[in-house]
Amino acid sequence: MEPAVAIALGVGFLLLLWVGGTYNGLVRLRNHVKEAFSGVDTELKRRHELIPNLVETVKGYAAHEKTVLEQLVLARQKASAVHGGAKEMARDENAFASALRRVFVVAEGYPDLKADRNFLALQRELANTEDRIQSSRRFYNANVRDLNNRVETFPSNLLASAFGFQRADHLELEDVAMRATPEVKL
Repeated sequence: MEPAVAIALGVGFLLLLWVGGTYNGLVRLRNHVKEAFSGVDTELKRRHELIPNLVETVKGYAAHEKTVLEQLVLARQKASAVHGGAKEMARDENAFASALRRVFVVAEGYPDLKADRNFLALQRELANTEDRIQSSRRFYNANVRDLNNRVETFPSNLLASAFGFQRADHLELEDVAMRATPEVKL
């Protein structure tokens, strides 16, 4: 075999290895993003299941704050609906978190409610759930960052566009105030 043919075959083989490795890496990253999104969805469903219990507890003490509670229920329904993507989910979750904060403001006006064992247990569980949601969001956004970097940087962007890999959307909070930890005074 001539040296030129051997070199061409070697280069072709290395190119084939690079294409295969890059493609497989893109597939892995895309699957990580899907898995992470599923994790966020699971944590949000957990939150959505806790809210009816909180609403019932608050209703017992704050019957005249019906509007706030109804807004929370409506926001929960929108947030727990099936979403087409991260942007839609983030929009509905932002509205839901805002409604949830209003319930805690109502609760602050009722000392008996703040001291109720059931309310305190639900509040602790919600805080735990919010921590889990934030952790899931960070994990999702880190995977989105990794995928987007591979889709946008040279030379992997050449394969990404050839095989239809696309950027993913981050889950972001719209309201700067919602990024702060909610203050609940007992």
